Amino acid sequence: QVQLVESGGGLVQPGGSLRLSCAASGRIFNIYAMGWYRQPPGKQRELVATITLAGSPNYADFVKGRFTISRDNAKNSVYLQMNNLKPEDTAVYYCNARFPGTDSWGQGTQVTVSS
Repeated sequence: QVQLVESGGGLVQPGGSLRLSCAASGRIFNIYAMGWYRQPPGKQRELVATITLAGSPNYADFVKGRFTISRDNAKNSVYLQMNNLKPEDTAVYYCNARFPGTDSWGQGTQVTVSS
């Protein structure tokens, strides 16, 4: 069993910043990538950013230059620094951990960008 616990969501004005955190625990010895996905209201879940064990990031085009993903392998954690937030970034953000043949998901954290 793997547990992923997200934190850091909330309400922010357009142009503001938030930092999401995700801590993994349990049977995590063979995680090879972690990342963030989001599900906007009424839409499907979509990739935001991922990062490999070696620290190689991958971003969706709509967040390039605004969001930064990072990880701390010693803490089994992954982070998402979100800058210059826009109303269209409003969504539930989910932490993801990728294992050989399967994925684990966190419970999600709400991010609302509104004035």
